[in-house]
Amino acid sequence: MTQYKVIVEKHADGYVAYPLGLKGVVVAQGDTYEDVLSDVKSAITFHIETFGPEAFDTDMPALEAFVAEAGVAV
Repeated sequence: MTQYKVIVEKHADGYVAYPLGLKGVVVAQGDTYEDVLSDVKSAITFHIETFGPEAFDTDMPALEAFVAEAGVAV
């Protein structure tokens, strides 16, 4: 089993998730955190089965992911 870093966003109408380190668009959605994790796992599996080793972005894999805020005067 391979572990993937996944970004999960909570919105007013549910959750959205996407993995880091895969080429192309892989997005999942769900009403709950558990739903979106299940959906993103399924989406990752499908993406890799469809595109094979070329699906991986091996040039510069993400080692860690952070959420930060930056105040900007506009």
